[in-house]
Order: sequence, then structure tokens, then C-alpha cells
Amino acid sequence: MFVYASALIFMESGGTSIMHDVAIIGCGVIGAAAAFELSKYKLDIVILEKENDVAMGASRANSAIIHAGYDPKPGTLMARLNVEGNRMAGELCKALNVPFNRVGSLVLAFSDAEMLTVWELYDRGVANGVPGLEVLMADQVRKMEPEVSDQVVGALYAPSAGIISPWDYALAFAETAVVNGAKLCLNTRVTGIEKRDGGYHIKTNRGEYDAQYIVNAAGVESGLVHEMVAEKTFTIMPNRGEYYLMDKCEVVRADHVLFQCPNKDGKGVLVAPTVGGNLIVGPNAEAVSEPERVNNTAAGMNFVREKALKSVPTINFRNSIRNFAGIRANSDKDEFQIGIAAENFIDLAGIKSPGLSSAPAIALYAAELLKECGMNAPKKENPVTTREKLRFRNLNDEQKREAIRKNPLYGRVICRCETITEGEIVDAIHSPITPCSLDGIKRRAGTGMGRCQGGFCGPRVLDILSRELHKNPMEILQDGEGSQLLLSETKQEVAK
Repeated sequence: MFVYASALIFMESGGTSIMHDVAIIGCGVIGAAAAFELSKYKLDIVILEKENDVAMGASRANSAIIHAGYDPKPGTLMARLNVEGNRMAGELCKALNVPFNRVGSLVLAFSDAEMLTVWELYDRGVANGVPGLEVLMADQVRKMEPEVSDQVVGALYAPSAGIISPWDYALAFAETAVVNGAKLCLNTRVTGIEKRDGGYHIKTNRGEYDAQYIVNAAGVESGLVHEMVAEKTFTIMPNRGEYYLMDKCEVVRADHVLFQCPNKDGKGVLVAPTVGGNLIVGPNAEAVSEPERVNNTAAGMNFVREKALKSVPTINFRNSIRNFAGIRANSDKDEFQIGIAAENFIDLAGIKSPGLSSAPAIALYAAELLKECGMNAPKKENPVTTREKLRFRNLNDEQKREAIRKNPLYGRVICRCETITEGEIVDAIHSPITPCSLDGIKRRAGTGMGRCQGGFCGPRVLDILSRELHKNPMEILQDGEGSQLLLSETKQEVAK
């Protein structure tokens, strides 16, 4: 018999607490995808996220690539879930209104020795079931990508690879899960877990929770969460990657995702278009001891620039509009750490690249693992599996006029660089997961993504957030906790 949300248990403090069916720890793209999948079942789900918004870790700052699946070793969970997740991405993004484009990828070889690597990747991809792989010679590569280096001797072409909005992917999963009834608890860091009869007692900085099952999707902290319940079996080794985001004039440098041959440092520095029409360049790979620090370094950026110019010598780095860095939850195992770690406790841990690509397939696998643990909840008859989202700049003239007729706020452009309207910002504020910061609006609506990086629209977005949330402007954040934009008033109106 399954335990439903109506069951109550007593806490040591003397109060009562709902016994949730499933607690998901972490709401990056993996936790969000798991929540989306599990919200299709008659389950009481609580999501515990330590940050003030969804997708604030690795899901916020990465290469934004849906990998084809030729890189993982055949027979691994990583290989199977990568290819399956890639296959699922197109239909999911269409249903959830997430920008996605199968532009294809090229792994460039600069020597005969690297061509051997290309053939190895080809054989690996075929074994993994990657569709449409081809090995190209130099002239074929240059027909597809005229600006690649003359030193390129060949490449592996994977037409199923794509580019995506990574944070919108995570947001779409999380928002839909919330619409389906999942409870999202932000600013809620798990500090301890105790096994009790019938489930787990979870301690956080914002109260205590009880759940029959736990899904550990805590990213760089997934090792710590695992060790709250089970013996240590893996070590998370945070790895920082640094990037350039180039202005839209540079997107002509590449029509596909351009990789270099992988080495001990990972998949190498890539050059790729983005779904927003920019060019992204990076990353490097540097082990770090402080995963919360996502600063850029001169050495890291110089390395990225040097390697990128090897692939595309014509990139003009004077057209960089932003540098950023992200942290990956690498582990000491060359495999995702997914499985049943203890009774009614599953790990979705060590999710490095291709984690973004694999996310929806990982979510399906998580549901199967919970069923192995004994979860027997029936599926809902009509769960929400779609999401509507108006993107004003993508409408034709007639559609724009109709949108403005229904809501005049769509007629006021706030972000000139990206043509984002006040209507879209207000929609984002009143979405299923309320943003509390300028960057929260940026991830949902696209404000501040252009050349001025919010220099023009930032104050206006702040005003709209303050108005719609009924907050003092000094309470509005740039992004995470402690990132206040305004500290005090410099001028006060004198009463007449």
C-alpha cells in the first residue's frame, strides 16, 4: 500500500508534519526533470533547493549543447541515457516551449593521429546507436564550415547534436512539475537525513520534512547528501569551465557545434552558435576546491581563447560581451552515479557532461528505480505535459498586433537589445515559479542577454519586479542571496 500526502507523523518538536511520498534534493536540470516525470504520477512531491531559484548550479552556466552520444563508452549508463535523452529532446522542447535546434556537431581533427580518434569516436557512436554519423575529409568540412582552420584534416559529423537554452529546459521541467502539484521549497538547504520507520526525516535550514523516498539530485553536493544516508562510494570533484559569450555579429563563425578531439581534460574547447543567436566559446577544465566560486581567471580565459582560435582563427574576441564560468559535478568515476544507494533512496549523482543531454532519460530511469524500491503509485489520467510561453519577437506582425490588443504591456519594449516586452517580464514574474531577481527574469524572458548586458533595461526590470512583487526596490536581487542592487537612498523628496 502506498503512503499518500494525507498521512501525518509527529515530529520530536511536538508538531505534525506531512509524510511526502518523494523528496527531491536539488532542482537543477536533473532534479527538475525527475520532478517533471514523477509529477505524472499520483504522488506528493517536495523539491528542496538550497538556492533562491531553479537551475542555479551547473544548469545555469554550461555549453548549452545536446550531445549526440558518441563520446561515452559503449555499454555504460552514460552512453544509453545520452542517446535516449537526445532523442527525447526535440519532442519535449516543442511541448514545453523551450528553444532547441539540431544544428549538428563536428569533431575537428588537426592531424592523422587525431583522425584515428575521430574513427574511434565514430565506432563508439555507432555502437551507442547514434544516428547519421559520418567521417568527413577536409574539403567536406570546409564546405560546411568555411571559417575553420586550414589545419583541419577531417572531422566526425553528428547531425543529431543540438543547441538549447539550458536554464529554460530546467525551468520548463520544474514549472510543469509545480503545475502538476509538486511543492518547490527554495532557499532550503538539507543539513541532515535520518532513516525512520516508513521513510526519512530530513532536516534543513528552514524546517524539517518527511518523505518515504528520496531522490538525491544535489549536483556538486550530491556526495555529501549520499553520505548522510549511505557509506561513501564516490567522490565529487568539482570542475570549473570558463566561457566567452560573443556578440551576435560573431555567430557567422560557426553553423555547427565545433569540438576538438577529446583528451584527458574533457571534450575540449568548443565554438558554437547559441539559440539566442550569439556565439559561445569555451570551456577550459580546472579542478576547484570551492565549488561556490564561479569566477573567471586570466589564465583560464587566455587558454580558451588560444584553443578556440585553433579551430576558428577568424573569431574577433573584441566582440565578447560577457565572460562567465560554471561548475560541473565530476566524480572520481567515469560514469554517472545513478542507482539505489539505500532503502528507498536513489542517487542521481556525478552528473557531468552529457548530463544536460541525458536529463529526461535520467528522469525516466529514476522513476523505474523508485518502482524497484516499491513505489507503486498510479499514473495521473491527464497530467500537464505542455507549457505555453509567448516570445514577442518571434511573432509575425499580425500576431504582435493581436498580442498587444489583448495586453497592451506587450507593446512596450523594455530590453531593446533582445526586443523583450514588459508583458513578457510580467508573465515571467507571475509564472509558476516566481523569480526574485534580475537574473531570474533574464533566464525566463531574456532581458539583459544582449550587447549591453542589462545596462539599459536593468533598472526598468528592477522597477517592474518591485511593482509586481510589492517589494521595496532595495529588496530586489541581481541573482543569488546577498546580491542586492540598491543599498540605500541617496536622495529623498522634500515635503512641500
